[in-house]
Amino acid sequence: MPKVICACGSGVATSQLVASKVTRMLKDRGVQADVEAVDLKSLRHYIKDADAYISIVKGESFDIPTFDGIKFLTGMGADQEADELADLLKSLKK
Repeated sequence: MPKVICACGSGVATSQLVASKVTRMLKDRGVQADVEAVDLKSLRHYIKDADAYISIVKGESFDIPTFDGIKFLTGMGADQEADELADLLKSLKK
């Protein structure tokens, strides 16, 4: 199953909310993925096995597709971001 990492400062509130929204939005698009919320301090450990990263705060960039977590958080542009993430994850299954 594809793995998506969401990260925020503490890995508790914001990233959990975004992870929940992303899981629901992907399900609506027919995509199942393991969407995990983590804190920034643990990010390097989790990112190595991830297929995509949803960044909520500015920080380090990684060599995997990265999506804007603020769009999921606010809802502004969330559908387009979810469509792009779903397309990416669907392409990994092939």
